Amino acid sequence: MRHRGTARPRGAAPTTTALLAAVAALTALTGCGGSDDGAARPDATGGTVSAAPRPDPRTADALRAVERAVAGAGSARISSTTAMGDLLSTRTEGALDWAGDSTGTLRITYTGGSLTEPLRKLGTTTMEARLLPDAYYARVGEDFARRMGGRHWIRYDFDDLAELPGDSGAYLRDQLRDTAPVLPVRLLLASGTVRETGRETVGGRATRHYTGTVDVSALTDAALRRQLTDAGVTAERVDIWVDDRNLLVKKVERAEMTSGPMTQTAYYDTYGVRVAVQRPPTADTEDFEALMGGQGSDKSSD
Repeated sequence: MRHRGTARPRGAAPTTTALLAAVAALTALTGCGGSDDGAARPDATGGTVSAAPRPDPRTADALRAVERAVAGAGSARISSTTAMGDLLSTRTEGALDWAGDSTGTLRITYTGGSLTEPLRKLGTTTMEARLLPDAYYARVGEDFARRMGGRHWIRYDFDDLAELPGDSGAYLRDQLRDTAPVLPVRLLLASGTVRETGRETVGGRATRHYTGTVDVSALTDAALRRQLTDAGVTAERVDIWVDDRNLLVKKVERAEMTSGPMTQTAYYDTYGVRVAVQRPPTADTEDFEALMGGQGSDKSSD
């Protein structure tokens, strides 16, 4: 059951931009792209799309070993930076668990972009985020909380995210339910252009570096191709670094979007770490849907 919260006391509600900025920060978990297995699939019209060129068998086997190892590790610590053109830039640190239902704890710092300004005005430039199987929670600062009747947590129900305009909300919901960082590996497999560039040391760990460019028009996953096309993405470059245990150490995704270039760099370590996530108190939580429903009108109680 969704928590709806109670009516807010009088006062200006948080702006829609501020509420959506916390959603945009979820790109720290989902990245620029999605998954594909390289096989030709029916497109939306019932036809087929020509599959992208396949990687050489040795590289494909190596990447599939990475996919299995990362998925099997079950959890890891993550630190990342994300830049979405002039809209938003963030720095994120925390831990994710994908062994069962995806959970995680993150600290997200808003470092720049136009979406950050409404948050700055509300005294919120850093958010604690908690990921649970049914929802994403974001903790706001005191000024922001006063506009939510003193509540400090916003609950973003996954089903509500799926109802956001366009296909991106449903895609975001699906990715939050499976946070294993294997999507860049699958994108490289789908690209057909992936190659190993050699060995490099990353954070003191010996790694193999793989790189490739994804041609969106050649993707055979119709849903992924449509989602990227709707976002104005025509191509994406993906780079990953993996260690001798076939675990992801670093990934970089670069994409061109209608809002400008998007770049994300993420580092992973401490695979298998225990991740404990506590649901915020209901009395200190307001629902994203309820807040959005209050835009344009001031709900109050006497």
